Amino acid sequence: MFIKIFILFLLVLVIGSLGSAIFYLLQDNGKSNRVVRALTVRISLSIFAFLVLMGSYYFGLIEPNHPFQRIQHQAPPPK
Repeated sequence: MFIKIFILFLLVLVIGSLGSAIFYLLQDNGKSNRVVRALTVRISLSIFAFLVLMGSYYFGLIEPNHPFQRIQHQAPPPK
């Protein structure tokens, strides 16, 4: 359960970094490198989140969820 919370925290940080990039874009009018730094942080966090997801799956900390997997019905018991 801890790993799922950690991944959600990383995703919140990615969205926050994107929000700060938008804020800096609107406030600075292209006069500073803060937008580039914020987007670089966002990309770095996204790559790190992807690596955490792959590592967690590899080590068995998380398991895939198959929402569209066919359900195999068992034959009804004989009467």
